[in-house]
Amino acid sequence: MRPSLLLLFFLYWFAPAAAQKSVDKAGLSEAGLTRYTAWLQKEITAGQLPMAEAIIYRNGEVGYHEVLGKSNVAMGTPLEENQVYHIMSMTKPIVSVAFMMLYEEGHFRLRDRVAQYLPEFSELRVARNVNEGLEVATDPAESGVTIEQLLTHTAGFSHGLSGTPYDNAFAQAMYFRPQADIADRVSTLASLPLVSQPGAQWYYSAAPDVLARLIEHFSGMTAAEFLQQRLFDPLGMEDTGYNVPAGQTQRVVANHEMVEDGVQPAGFQLPTTGNTVYGGTHGLYSTAADYLRFCRMLLNGGTLEGRQYLSRKTVELMTMNHVGELRERGQGFGLGFGVVTDPVAADVAGSAGAFYWSGAYSTYFLIDPAEDMIAILMSQRSPYSGFHFEMMQQLVYQALAD
Repeated sequence: MRPSLLLLFFLYWFAPAAAQKSVDKAGLSEAGLTRYTAWLQKEITAGQLPMAEAIIYRNGEVGYHEVLGKSNVAMGTPLEENQVYHIMSMTKPIVSVAFMMLYEEGHFRLRDRVAQYLPEFSELRVARNVNEGLEVATDPAESGVTIEQLLTHTAGFSHGLSGTPYDNAFAQAMYFRPQADIADRVSTLASLPLVSQPGAQWYYSAAPDVLARLIEHFSGMTAAEFLQQRLFDPLGMEDTGYNVPAGQTQRVVANHEMVEDGVQPAGFQLPTTGNTVYGGTHGLYSTAADYLRFCRMLLNGGTLEGRQYLSRKTVELMTMNHVGELRERGQGFGLGFGVVTDPVAADVAGSAGAFYWSGAYSTYFLIDPAEDMIAILMSQRSPYSGFHFEMMQQLVYQALAD
């Protein structure tokens, strides 16, 4: 029998059996997975998503991996496995993990004040009225911002996303004016008024940029160098970084924007090369496969394939709720992750203790230790909506079969 016929024979008889074995070992339902695929395809057909790459990893098995839609709807290019996405705020958990590797080396305590290490944070001021711009009247901060507050988004910084006059001006100052590097961006952040007193509220923020700057301070490397040496290379995250190699840019999925009759490639695409601001809020490119390896390390208590990145207790600390009742609807926040505290209050199937985050271009991940499970959904569509994350959870959990 010729080799080509042997290959066809193998694929015909053994590949479906192997796939079924993975589904069974992962404790997933074929009917449930079919429903998940049908829902994703419905969203694509309706023009709510341009594409979707979805993974469910459970019980040590990839039980589901589906690739649907177009990487560029205008060109009609089908999405393929292993394409590169701009993961936007899914950068935050990666930078938080890298930062906590330095915690384990004893460089700082969580209650330390940031100004101990970055003096520009010594005299912060708080806006009296966020319905005004950056020239708003201010009061002095009543206490110094701590490192724990950076990690939990309780420091009082903004992210420039709410649409208030203050946030609009904040976004212009932080992200639309040229910044040479992360030190410049963080210096800008320190010069802007806070939206609340440190510790007073949970307010999604640019604080992870300060973590990236502190990585530089403590390690003597840029955040890009530290991530590459301490996480990406040893984890085998071959396609993750702040810049895409010149020969690989054709693999980058286009971001899309909503228009009246569906989605189209966005008029502005973030640069894939030449980036010099190695931030903590956003900036990384990655693949679904690479992000799965990062998530597997966390699900396994900080270890993957015999190499330890964080101790089990550090991962436990990072994925506990550190903000009490400051977030609503059954959600807390740990050191770099959202945390489910009450699935009933969250109005979605799930487990207390699951942790997660997402990105502005519609990328999502969830790690559920109680179910030994990771779910990832990658797309590239803005503006962001939490709808697809909630529906991802609803469709993933209904697919459990054990």
